[in-house]
Amino acid sequence: MKLNQIGKTEVKVTDVSFGCASIGNLYRAVSDDEAKEVLQGAWDAGIRYFDTAPRYGRGLAEQRLGRFLSNKDRDGHVISTKVGRILSPGQPMAEADGFVDPLPNNVRHDYSGDGLEASLEHSLDLLKTTYCDIVFVHDIGTYTHGADNAHHMEAFLQSGYERLVRLKEKGRIRAFGLGVNENEICLDVMEHGPIDVILLAGRLTLLDRSAEDALCAKCREQGTSLVLGGIFNSGILATGAVDGATYDYELATPEIVAKVKELESKARALNIPLATAALHFAHRHPLAASVILGTAKTSSLRRNLAGLDSQVPEGFDQHFA
Repeated sequence: MKLNQIGKTEVKVTDVSFGCASIGNLYRAVSDDEAKEVLQGAWDAGIRYFDTAPRYGRGLAEQRLGRFLSNKDRDGHVISTKVGRILSPGQPMAEADGFVDPLPNNVRHDYSGDGLEASLEHSLDLLKTTYCDIVFVHDIGTYTHGADNAHHMEAFLQSGYERLVRLKEKGRIRAFGLGVNENEICLDVMEHGPIDVILLAGRLTLLDRSAEDALCAKCREQGTSLVLGGIFNSGILATGAVDGATYDYELATPEIVAKVKELESKARALNIPLATAALHFAHRHPLAASVILGTAKTSSLRRNLAGLDSQVPEGFDQHFA
């Protein structure tokens, strides 16, 4: 696979990456063997960039990824995880935040310098590594925290940002940025100081291009890379405008359904599936260092990789402009 540089750092990632939310038991339980199988499928396909987070099964995805990569040459792959949630021992539970049978950990948000470092150290233990290539500050912003975000932003800007700078200087991390579902918080943080990369979920897709309004220009100006997640907008760009289709993890509104039907019509005119169009739209974006594919099913991973491997018709970009 093609390697792309992250911002102005020395970190290079494969242009397709594997997202580990599903192997943290997102919406359904996945066995250790199933998790290992899909991770092996990603590795065999040439993917060498793996993204995870403490949120995914309250450490379960990090644990499984760390176990899988433990016998691989550490210099031969890139790991990103996320900070902002601190895990601590708790009671077993059947479900938490959409993750089934998570590890028995409590969670609290902390975006201060001490909080981010504590989150990182726990992740490094689970991942069985001494450093992390990329760290994303996870879910800071009103999309997740609402009115409470003012407190979290204060903590992050007072000590969290500077701590990440120091951790990068020490080599504990090699790059850092934000992992979020909204544009505005990125612009706010970039006014405070430069960041290497943004994992942006669902805001630069075939359906939702809101990042193009201001964020893309800011990224070009500062030399910030994008890693694109949520490229199917939580489902509707994969399934099409079917009954029960979801957008942003909720039932799609009539307005969204109408937009997707228009996109389906455009895809049919090019004789390609809507999902393939969504994959190529994200993958072809000039700011996209990598596009995340997240699944617990090897068959789904292979299908999406085949879609990316297919040739799109001439005029694709203009057709979906």
